[in-house]
Amino acid sequence: MYDRQLKIPSNIRTPAFILDVAALKKNMGLAARVRHEAGITMLLATKSFAMPAAFPFMRDALDGTTASGAFEARLGAEDFGKDVHTYAPAFSDDEFDEVLNFSHTIYFNSPTQLEKFLPRMRAYEKKWGKKICVGVRVNPGYASATVGGDLYNPCAPNSRFGVTRGQLDALPWQDIDTLHVHALCEAQYEGSVGLIRHVAQHFAPYLQRVKAINFGGGHFINHPTYDVAVLMGALKIFKQQFPHLQVVMEPGGGLVVNTGWLATRVLDVHENGQKIMLLDCSPTCHFMDALNGSFRPRIVGAIDAATAEADDTLRGKFPRHYILGGKTCMTGDVLAPYAFSRPLQVGDVLFLEDMMHYNFVQTTTFNGTPLPDLALWHEDGRYEVVKRFGYDDFKRRLA
Repeated sequence: MYDRQLKIPSNIRTPAFILDVAALKKNMGLAARVRHEAGITMLLATKSFAMPAAFPFMRDALDGTTASGAFEARLGAEDFGKDVHTYAPAFSDDEFDEVLNFSHTIYFNSPTQLEKFLPRMRAYEKKWGKKICVGVRVNPGYASATVGGDLYNPCAPNSRFGVTRGQLDALPWQDIDTLHVHALCEAQYEGSVGLIRHVAQHFAPYLQRVKAINFGGGHFINHPTYDVAVLMGALKIFKQQFPHLQVVMEPGGGLVVNTGWLATRVLDVHENGQKIMLLDCSPTCHFMDALNGSFRPRIVGAIDAATAEADDTLRGKFPRHYILGGKTCMTGDVLAPYAFSRPLQVGDVLFLEDMMHYNFVQTTTFNGTPLPDLALWHEDGRYEVVKRFGYDDFKRRLA
C-alpha cells in the first residue's frame, strides 16, 4: 500500500505511531486537486487526526479544521491557523463561551441548542465585531452500505445526531447560514455521491434558504479504490443545481489513509493451544476499534491467518500463525491469528499499517500502559520523535 520501502530503524523505541511525511504530502496533493477543481472548501476533521507537527505539511492544501469542542477548536485556531468549524451534539455553557473565541462557523444539533445559544452568539459578534456563521446539523436519513453498521452510522435509528426532517420547518431560517449533513464513515465514492444526490433530491427547499452545505466527513478520498473523478462529477452537477451554495467537505481519516504505522515489539512468546506473541502495544489502549470488529489492522509481512488457510497458494508463503496479545489485564486485549512469512522472536518489531486515523487520538493509559511515541519519518529517511510520553503524562490524567 506504500510507495516507499519501509526502512525505519529497528532500534526505535516502541510502541510508536510513525507518520510517513512523503505519503502525507501525496495525499495532500489529491486533496488540493479536489478542492481546487471542484471549487469546494476542504477541512481537516481533527477528531480523526490531530498532530500539530504535521500541520505544516497540510496547511496549504486545506482551508481549515473542524472541531468537536473547545479544545479541538483552540488547537485548530492556534496551530493550524485557518478557519475553524465547530460542532457538538450539545454545548455546555462554559464550553460555548470558549468555542466562540476560536470558531468561524458553529453548528447546532437541535432547535433547543440553537434557541439557547444564538442570542449569546449575536451578543459576542456585536461586542467583538466578529461574524460567526450559524450552522445546523440535519439528519438526512441516508444510509450508505459502506458506513459499517449502526455503531458508526449517524443516521441509525434513534440517532442523537441532527435535526430531524419533521423539525426543519420550525427553524429560524433567517438566522441560518449552513446546513450540515454528515452521514458517512470510511465511505467509498458510491457513498459520497449517493449522499450528495440524496440531499439534492430531498432537501432542495432548505438548500435554497442557506449559503452553504457541509457534506461532513467519512469521504475516504485517498483510498486506492475511491474514484475521485466520479466524486467531482457529482459535485459539479450539484453546484449547477445550487449555484449559490458554497460546498464544504471535512474528511478526516480520508486525508491520512495509508500514511503511517504503529510500531510494536514482541516482548514474550506464550503458548496455550497456540503461540501468542505478547506485544508492547495494546489494542485496548492504542487501537480499540479492533476489539469491536470494525477494524482489522494490516501488518507488514503478514496476512490474516484465515485467509492464508483458505488459499492454497498462500499457505506455504505464510506458514507461521500467531495470536497477537496486548500487555493489559483485559482478557480480550488480543487480535485473532495472523499468518507470517517468517518465525517471530522476542525483540522483533512489527509494523501495523494505516494507523494514522482515529488511533493515536483515542489512546488511553489503562493499566498504566505507556502512550506510544509520536514520530515523523521524513522524506530524507530521518526518523524524528516529536512527542515522547512518560510517567508525568500518566499521572496528570489521574490527579
